[in-house]
Amino acid sequence: MKIFFDVLNIYYLPQYLPVFEELNKRGHSCRFIVYSKKNDEAKMTELLESMGIEYTWVYDYNVAKDVYLKDQPDWIFFGNEFPYLDEIHKVSRTVQMGHGIGPKPSYYLKSKTPMTVRFIEGDLRLDKIMQMFPDDNFQQVGFSKLDPIFNKTEKGIDWGKVNLDPNKPTLLYAPTFNPSSLGCFPRNWPKEFQAYNILIKVHALTLSRDRYKKEQKLIKQWASYPNVYVAEIDEFSLVPFLVSADLLISEASSTLFEFAALNKPVVICDFYDLKWSYKGIFKYRFDARFGKDSVIYNDLGAHAKSYKHLKKKVEEELSQPKNFEANRKAYTRDHVGPTDGKASARIADYIEANK
Repeated sequence: MKIFFDVLNIYYLPQYLPVFEELNKRGHSCRFIVYSKKNDEAKMTELLESMGIEYTWVYDYNVAKDVYLKDQPDWIFFGNEFPYLDEIHKVSRTVQMGHGIGPKPSYYLKSKTPMTVRFIEGDLRLDKIMQMFPDDNFQQVGFSKLDPIFNKTEKGIDWGKVNLDPNKPTLLYAPTFNPSSLGCFPRNWPKEFQAYNILIKVHALTLSRDRYKKEQKLIKQWASYPNVYVAEIDEFSLVPFLVSADLLISEASSTLFEFAALNKPVVICDFYDLKWSYKGIFKYRFDARFGKDSVIYNDLGAHAKSYKHLKKKVEEELSQPKNFEANRKAYTRDHVGPTDGKASARIADYIEANK
């Protein structure tokens, strides 16, 4: 079969790659359709060629649509909505596979324009989305992004490359794009945590957009500390960092679900900044974006009410890693789904069974 992957943003890749590898292994012809409007052409080209992936550049949705109508692949994978499904469905079948498992209502609402199938992760998510869209086709498979961890093909970061001490406990700080705790951390916070390695993996948009120069300067300051490694924008996958870290610090990222699925402790920042468009009289936009599934993951792990409480919480959770173990397992069942490393195989099985 001929199968295309719609790569609107670089951060779709960790979700796509395990599925691509499984389909490629089974002899199917796979191609990535990459948007130049959203991605750095030089870096993305180098990355895809290093992995031996065939690709086609498009500028936007209109050009992508033209490619799909001309080439007529058997299946197209999408990481989000796509505006021309009526036309696409005349020649191809489509997959919707979200690139994250956070709590935003958009996770569910992107299915208001149904694709041929949508692959879903956990039990609770499947139940809820089937209630919302009872006539559509949902298949529970798990979360393919984590397959390399569960099937033990991902070895983690190269300690020599990042210049850190593998014998130290390691913290992963992974703030999301909005709301973000990044601006609430002081310039010298790595010094206060010098007993730990600190891996910092921020959202790709924070590193790539000019409007976040203030945040980029702060991140550069943190990177100057000897116990810190800051991931570059072309280090698109969080997966090696998940493997190597002992504890995760974040505020509203779906990374919290992913890390908890590895049964390792998380500390949730209850302090964060909002964009001006979500503050004051515009707070209704924030409420609409995050809805009833609060960005505060109430019982997934320990909460730090402010930065000054963070160190104590980190120390407590590392010394007693089983504190929230039962809750982590419940969240994993509800949100992440099966953790056997075979989500990609189940996806490929479905694709092959529905030629």
